[in-house]
Amino acid sequence: MAPREKKESEKRKNIVCVKLTDIELSILDQHADGVRLSRSEYIRGLILNKKITAKYQIVINSEDIRELLMQYGKIGSNLNQIAKYFNTGGERSIAMEEEIHHCLADLFSLRKEILKLAGDLNGNRKTY
Repeated sequence: MAPREKKESEKRKNIVCVKLTDIELSILDQHADGVRLSRSEYIRGLILNKKITAKYQIVINSEDIRELLMQYGKIGSNLNQIAKYFNTGGERSIAMEEEIHHCLADLFSLRKEILKLAGDLNGNRKTY
């Protein structure tokens, strides 16, 4: 999708140059990076008294997380098969109820492991 053409009044054609010390530039960069904005966007927001909110993007490249997600998929597939069985008139049995309880226990166990990993990644081991 191509970006829409801006109206003449929306085009930014004026350039403002500001001299900063190394420390001031570092502070500007830290603040702008902290809210995931460019320097220009950050300064523009300050000038226009806009509320500047932090934008977060969490990226995890972890084999542990990938493994847990695969396990969640397998458990979800099992639960879907069980639901289909009951929805098509299947009879309840002790074995089926045990399987349901087993799947739910697995889900809670995986949830606990994910919370542990999230705590480790964020430096907080008391998440779980």
